[in-house]
Amino acid sequence: MIVVTNRIPVAEGHEIDFEDRFRQRAHLVDRAPGFIRNEVHRPKPMKLNHETGEWSKDTENLGYYEVKTWWRTFDDFCAWTRSEAFAEAHSKRPPKEMFRGKNQLIIHEAFLSTAREPELPMEE
Repeated sequence: MIVVTNRIPVAEGHEIDFEDRFRQRAHLVDRAPGFIRNEVHRPKPMKLNHETGEWSKDTENLGYYEVKTWWRTFDDFCAWTRSEAFAEAHSKRPPKEMFRGKNQLIIHEAFLSTAREPELPMEE
């Protein structure tokens, strides 16, 4: 299994618009051969004080949104990136000011998993 992570530095004040883009997406990737699942992670910058064990907000680190897709194989992911559906899904470019830098694409191969399906809270 392949996990593709797109780390996206969203500019302050654009978080709601960025999240709305994903809520209103066309779900084209969901039908791609080899696609397993998609998750969009909101940053929650926190830091640990190792002396006290206390967690606090990290005001120096804005964090990154992460868009993660799971694929059966790397070839399945590559086929998606060359598809007409991929071009359509990425045709409406967001405004440049929505971002505070360049995104970073990271690919991992899962070699071990002990996962069970979590119960995620439903959005209001």
